[in-house]
Amino acid sequence: MDFETLLFEEKDNIGLLTLNRPKTVNALNQKMIEELHALFDALETNESIRVLVLTGAGEKGFCSGMDMKESASQLFEATPALIYKHQSLASRLFYKMRCIPQPIIAAVHGAASGAGFSFALASDVRIITPHARFNAAYINIGLGGADLASSYFLPRLIGSGRANEFLLTGDFMSAEEAIQLGFASRMVEKENLVDTAFEIAGKMASKNPLGLKMTKEAINQNLNAGSLEQALHVENRNQSFLIASMKLGA
Repeated sequence: MDFETLLFEEKDNIGLLTLNRPKTVNALNQKMIEELHALFDALETNESIRVLVLTGAGEKGFCSGMDMKESASQLFEATPALIYKHQSLASRLFYKMRCIPQPIIAAVHGAASGAGFSFALASDVRIITPHARFNAAYINIGLGGADLASSYFLPRLIGSGRANEFLLTGDFMSAEEAIQLGFASRMVEKENLVDTAFEIAGKMASKNPLGLKMTKEAINQNLNAGSLEQALHVENRNQSFLIASMKLGA
């Protein structure tokens, strides 16, 4: 697939997705939203790519958030119905990130603000550099601090106390805080960032492909499990299905 705002390549059953608007620190504009939807739709049925690595082009940062120049010109004079349509289209990306079968490893350098923060939040694993930093920038521009799935993911990742603070103040979470809070799993130097992500992705891609998909599914389902019993039902169903599949050679 050819894109204007993205780079995409596949190697050894791993997809590398690069947000590619470095002059804007990879800000999310309408074209990028459309292209990401197309890519995620394609990945949903792609059996060759088992893991996805997500990163940003350029040296300045991962993603600076929404492209406010474009948004201001297109949306602030639009009708409420059109604003809602565009808002829904953007927010749906982060739902699709959880729906695609491939685990997503975010390789984050520099700033991940607003939508960039949400890209990191919606990923399954986060690898960062010492200069990475994250914030719910929405509230700093006069909007609500809860946007693009941030109020869903962040409390589940780091607990509601600290999550509430970040969402209500728009303050940055430093790389050190991200590690301490368990938001990110590893911190490496910039030159090792993508290689480290590929190393982890390679371990995942070497597993039973169906087992990998169903593990991501079980994690997603059990984020909202109402009880231990409910969580066990999902796990038991998946494991029984996988054992049966192995016996049948599927």
